[in-house]
Amino acid sequence: MEKLWYVVNTYSGHEESVKEKLEMRTESMGMQDYIYRVIVPETTEIEVKDGVKKEKKKKMFPGYVLVEMVMSDEAWYVVRNTPGVTGFIGSSGKGAKPTPLLPQEIDRILANMGMSRMDIESEMAVGDKVNIVDGPFKGMMGVVDTLDLENNRLNVLIDLFGQETPVEVELYQVNKM
Repeated sequence: MEKLWYVVNTYSGHEESVKEKLEMRTESMGMQDYIYRVIVPETTEIEVKDGVKKEKKKKMFPGYVLVEMVMSDEAWYVVRNTPGVTGFIGSSGKGAKPTPLLPQEIDRILANMGMSRMDIESEMAVGDKVNIVDGPFKGMMGVVDTLDLENNRLNVLIDLFGQETPVEVELYQVNKM
């Protein structure tokens, strides 16, 4: 079974406490092999008040938390019964397992937060074959030429009009083959 991203519904305003409780429960119940990351999607906005600029964190989806996990019965139970969790999005209820987010959906959310679904250092290497799934070169395949770890970008060599051409893509725009 693979780890995928799921959306968990919480009481609005309780996202951070649900995140903390879920991380504590994961640790105390030994579920680290099933529940990996818990994220409250936020963006930073610049607010000017009385001529002073202030950075303000704003929740992208109030009342929701993202969980990267392997959907097993035990992991589902741990998340579902965490205090403050009201359920999974994409589940019909009655114990049915929820639908995970599509890779493109989670990639865009994480990219807005300066994060990535993949750990570029351990999951991607020069010479790996990739499929470009977003952007102007969507549908093309190529080989990783260089990695920009700091900015989550890759230089990929693609075959364009019979010539090997380097293109720069964001990490979320590729899937490893």
